[in-house]
Amino acid sequence: MEKTSAAASQQSARTGENDQSSAEKGQFEQEQLEQVDLQNNISARIKNPLAGLSQDQVIRDVEAFAQEYQVIDILPELKKGALVARDPTSFESVPGITELERTALKNEVKHKWHQPKALYFTIILCSIGAAVQGWDQTGSNGANLSFPEAFGIPESKSVKNQWIVGLINAAPYIASALLGCWMSDPCNRYLGRRGTIFISAIFCVLTPIGSAFTQNWHQLFVTRLLLGIGMGLKASTIPIFCAENTPAIIRGGLVMCWQLWTAFGIFLGFCANLAVKDTGSISWRLQLGSAFIPAVPLVFGVYFCPESPRWHMRRGEMNKAYRSLCRLRNTPLQAARDLYYIYAQFQIEQSIIGDSNYITRFVELFTIPRVRRATLASWTVMIAQQMCGINIIAFYSSTIFTQAGATTTGALLASWGFGLVNFIFAFPAVFTIDTWGRRALLLFTFPQMAWTLLAAGFCFYIPGTNGAHLGLIALFIFLFAGFYSPGEGPVPFTYSAEVFPLSHREVGMSWAVATCLGWAAVLSITFPRMLWAMTATGAFGFYAGLNVTAFVMIFLLVPETKQRTLEELDYIFAVPTRVHMRYQVFQVLPWWIQRYIFRRDVKLEPLYRLDEVANPDQVAA
Repeated sequence: MEKTSAAASQQSARTGENDQSSAEKGQFEQEQLEQVDLQNNISARIKNPLAGLSQDQVIRDVEAFAQEYQVIDILPELKKGALVARDPTSFESVPGITELERTALKNEVKHKWHQPKALYFTIILCSIGAAVQGWDQTGSNGANLSFPEAFGIPESKSVKNQWIVGLINAAPYIASALLGCWMSDPCNRYLGRRGTIFISAIFCVLTPIGSAFTQNWHQLFVTRLLLGIGMGLKASTIPIFCAENTPAIIRGGLVMCWQLWTAFGIFLGFCANLAVKDTGSISWRLQLGSAFIPAVPLVFGVYFCPESPRWHMRRGEMNKAYRSLCRLRNTPLQAARDLYYIYAQFQIEQSIIGDSNYITRFVELFTIPRVRRATLASWTVMIAQQMCGINIIAFYSSTIFTQAGATTTGALLASWGFGLVNFIFAFPAVFTIDTWGRRALLLFTFPQMAWTLLAAGFCFYIPGTNGAHLGLIALFIFLFAGFYSPGEGPVPFTYSAEVFPLSHREVGMSWAVATCLGWAAVLSITFPRMLWAMTATGAFGFYAGLNVTAFVMIFLLVPETKQRTLEELDYIFAVPTRVHMRYQVFQVLPWWIQRYIFRRDVKLEPLYRLDEVANPDQVAA
């Protein structure tokens, strides 16, 4: 996409080339409208790229934009929308705005969950695809009790068998991290978000069915590798698709539906495990094969969703982007406003970052400062999901409960309880992730996960003659799941889908998901051996320590992203990491001690500030 007069107009406004000539106006422009450095935002300012332009200049820019991209038919809505975006607090004074439009703009804050059906359909349908991943985790969890015997690789017989079982469980995550995630960038570029999701759903329908008909562990390993290709494509694309379609004020609450449906898939998988546990030698086949079910509606429904407006905009297809936004917003005015505001922000982003080929984009994840900070933050939240230990439960809870003395039925019932808690406690995040914020949820829940996991481990020392130790182990594992679900459960995929600029969003999300699923593979491979070598107490204690480590990493390296548009996050991640870390150590930490330990009424100055630029038309008045 080439720069047009929008970027030029901003420069014109910044250098004082306008109709007002007063000294006060000139000083205003020099001090308030200077460009924020998107590579090194020391001041931590967040700018509105339209705020420094006069009303007449915005109108001229919009007319040029409409001419260049052949959207003259929506020019009246574009003009009003651009003026609303220029000064959101004064939308009622925009010329030509109707009462219906005023009401819709007010409701964006007062009734933020009142959104079009097409938006909710898109989020819910695509998030159902996440249930495949959760269902597969629990399908293999239950199958671990029988398929090793069926294939002649019982874990109790040799160390080699323990590694083989771990490798089979890890196969989807190995393929996702090494191939599936990295296919996301070219597939998204050429097929769009919907096309990529469709391809991933095909993989997720066919491969679980194939795994149910395998005749040896080698065949099972291969089918699970193929499943990983679909899982990697899906996990790298669906959160981006949802984030790009959703208004900023509720983005976290809707994008985290990915985790909600993953948790639901885990729960359904445990239900399936219980339903087929008495089917004899085919039980493990039914447990693995049933994971195809959630992918079926995704195959048939994804093309009923509107394509991502930002994907169309990157291709210069403004008409298509506007039509998508009209389905995703309550009024054409809001669609036109978001279209032009995203475009104006994207122009600035492109002037700093530009576009490039796949290999160059991957290298730039670590070389362009703004992108590198997003890469570091997404890596932190993603690897923390594996460090917290949730997947030692999701993958191996049946094995853990069996070691605690439970029968096969008892182990499956306890695992079912874990799945139910994991699902139910994901709901609070829908309403807290955009109010409390991503960081706050993580920083509150990680210490709780550490002590509950440690307590569960120590409960293995309780004599098991009366079953009390099994009840306590289950209790603390359920508490652990209850703290995980509203925190580290929804945040990583939501956060990683937000933080990268549009030019690097696919390859950045590929990196983030490959980090998560790659380490999930490591965990899956190593835990059977760890459980035998370290005992459950040692393994749980090890992961409790990793929770503390992850807490420190998040405190220092993860900026907050709540209620900012995807383009405004360019300013957040332009702040140097050292500035963010210094603020956390020397401002946030002392404030927290004073506020919550010494109970003093102290104020914390925010690091980021929205640069509320006054109306240039009124500065000289």
